[in-house]
Amino acid sequence: MSKKKVDILGVHVDSLTMGEAVKRIQTFIEERTSVLIATANAEMLMRATYDRELKNILNDAALVVPDGAGTVWAAHHLGHLMPERVAGYDLAQELMRKAPQKGYRLFFFGAAPGVAEKAKTKAEKLYPGIEIVGVRNGFFSSDDEPEILHEIQEAKPDILLVALGVPKQEKWLAAHLHELAVPVSMGIGGTFDVMAGVMKRAPHWMQKAKLEWLFRGAMQPKRAGRLMALPRFVFKVMAYKKSGQRKGARL
Repeated sequence: MSKKKVDILGVHVDSLTMGEAVKRIQTFIEERTSVLIATANAEMLMRATYDRELKNILNDAALVVPDGAGTVWAAHHLGHLMPERVAGYDLAQELMRKAPQKGYRLFFFGAAPGVAEKAKTKAEKLYPGIEIVGVRNGFFSSDDEPEILHEIQEAKPDILLVALGVPKQEKWLAAHLHELAVPVSMGIGGTFDVMAGVMKRAPHWMQKAKLEWLFRGAMQPKRAGRLMALPRFVFKVMAYKKSGQRKGARL
């Protein structure tokens, strides 16, 4: 399987397929080491250009998948191979689908109160036999963290899915990764919201047409300002190419 990473605005993104990503994660679980998985869309990559902490976390992550058409476009524009988009939502579903047959235990952490519980119920319907060993909402203070960490540690999941939003989920995981002692931890953004029916995902034709970002903006007016990061991302990538800052694929 491919272990190539390509440089997009200074972030090293893995060039791989969905199947390869799943196999890599299965290997991480078997190795029982604590690793962080990040799902890099254009908004995250753009933020990493001015958030050095986030950039360092992404470049230290065991796996950074190309979550979004913008990421794949940027790789291609910079002259890199990038076989396909590996959406964080779809990757999470693939892991849940495999969990019953592999015996993987999952913990859902994040989103508004009640959302992760609904996502758990949905997962149990979609993937009979799945073992979700804990659920915790994403509303907490620093005083609550010892209890949250203890709850996750006691549950002993193989996969921790965290929905706190970017960059909070990545920074929280990086700060507590080894303390948690979970083989695989992954930030998943709005995955629980979609599973719980709180937020709709773009129709398949819009996903195929690479217009999911537009659908999210229409469905979430509060997000409209954040979508301005997309044209800025395009210009940033074009300038990055012109300046010659990009680096080739590295193993």
